[in-house]
Amino acid sequence: MPQSEDDIDLDGVLRQIGQFGRFQIRQYAFMVIPIIFNAFFTLSYVFTAGNLNYRCQVPDCDDVVTSFHPGWLNNSTPFHDGEPAQCERYLQISNTSLDDFYCDANAFDRSNTIKCDNYIYEDEEVTIVKDFDIHCSENDWKLTLVGIINNIGQFVALPIAGYLSDRFGRRLVLLLSVAGSAVFGVIRSYATSYEWFLIMEFLDPAIGSTMYTTAFILALELVGPKMRVSGNNVISCAFSFGEASLGLLAMFFRNWRTLLKVLYIPGIVSLPLLWMTSESVRWLISKGERVKAIGILKKAAKMNGKTLPPSTLESFYPSQSSEEKSDLKANAGFFKLLGEAFRNPGLLLRVANCSFCWLTNVLVYYGLSLNSVTLAGDKYLNFILVSLIELPGFLIMQLILDRVGRRITLCTTMLLCGLFCFLSEFIPTGNAWLSLIMFLVSKMTITMSFGTLYIYTVEIFPTNLRQSLLSVCSMFGRIGSMIAPQTPLLAKVWTPLPMVIFGTIGITSGLAILQFPETLNTQLPNTVQEAMRINMTEEKNNKSMNEFS
Repeated sequence: MPQSEDDIDLDGVLRQIGQFGRFQIRQYAFMVIPIIFNAFFTLSYVFTAGNLNYRCQVPDCDDVVTSFHPGWLNNSTPFHDGEPAQCERYLQISNTSLDDFYCDANAFDRSNTIKCDNYIYEDEEVTIVKDFDIHCSENDWKLTLVGIINNIGQFVALPIAGYLSDRFGRRLVLLLSVAGSAVFGVIRSYATSYEWFLIMEFLDPAIGSTMYTTAFILALELVGPKMRVSGNNVISCAFSFGEASLGLLAMFFRNWRTLLKVLYIPGIVSLPLLWMTSESVRWLISKGERVKAIGILKKAAKMNGKTLPPSTLESFYPSQSSEEKSDLKANAGFFKLLGEAFRNPGLLLRVANCSFCWLTNVLVYYGLSLNSVTLAGDKYLNFILVSLIELPGFLIMQLILDRVGRRITLCTTMLLCGLFCFLSEFIPTGNAWLSLIMFLVSKMTITMSFGTLYIYTVEIFPTNLRQSLLSVCSMFGRIGSMIAPQTPLLAKVWTPLPMVIFGTIGITSGLAILQFPETLNTQLPNTVQEAMRINMTEEKNNKSMNEFS
């Protein structure tokens, strides 16, 4: 009989009740909902704060002809790279030709330009550019600021949400994040000023930023070791589906206010359904809530058509002295546990390395997603394709991750992503399809890396601090997503610069990953000591292999 909760072989119990039976399928079905919402909420600013194609409204001429490219446009507006200037037009000097509706060259002084008073838009799309009068290059920063504010909200909230999740439970934090994010998103759709819009753009992720990590951990902690990769891919595919659905919805709902309502109102409607999800058994055990944990395991066994042996149930009830010790440990201060964890040099180094890896993955992943709308062709279709290209990446992960291991997969995909980013800059100008293909391959490899990183982070940190340390790493990742909205602007300085940056940090991070331990076929650690023993086990296995050879 185990003498403490640390000795409970929960992975063994999950094998007895079924590693991915009807109970786990039900749990994942619930978790897919907030994952899709997270894709909507995290990237909605790509379209709500997207730039538009516009030009100056030419008085009198545009009063008669309202098309974007009328025949007289060359007479009235300077062109740059084959496109009409967005913010300047030629000075009108005569109204003679205007009376005949010709608007010919004689009506304009082509040596003198003036700024626009009003604008004509190429299509019917409405973003905050049109509603809040954010025009011309001197105001481009207002659009990129939206993405930065969104990620600052996530950066501030993630460590707090991680603490709340490890302290009060995954399920409660998940419900609060979905509800809060949905409410602020709907309020944002009624914003009457740019400043109001920014405030709501901050509060939305400040409340809902932990939605993905909480749902991910809540789902993954209830499956057995052999099904972690499959469970991870279910969550990852749901996010990709959410991204693609966002692009599709944005294609049909071209007004940003309508789009926000369509994206966020379902979050409020889904709350009664999410209330039915089960709390993490691992978290309950770590908090000494054994009765509740047993209740969930019994329910899971029944749904999976299994029976828990009496010896397994007895293992959850240690002797009184051990239980008092366990309860004391469960009630130990969170910050005391966190302080002890960070006094461990090995764990501290692991957190630092993991944080850099997260920063790299988030920067490249979101940087590629945001830059997809600047590619030649339809921006909606490009965004959808860049989202769907993640799916074959997850299929490859399913095939190799349990064969070659986490570390080698993570290292290889990061190196390949960096290489493809560099190679994309050697494609001849004008070859749009080849550029798109190389772009998609880069996105597929970073997706494989990101998916591996999520499951890897869960496996190298202990249960009682798992979401907190994951949130710390993800918080540094938010630095990458703060930078990501700026990367399209870097192309104005030097066109290849964004991809060069992605390639450089991708390769650097890929090499740093080699310092991680391998976690293939290991049990999820419950304590810091168990987490650090992963290194010792790997070194022991390597030593045995060397002696054998």
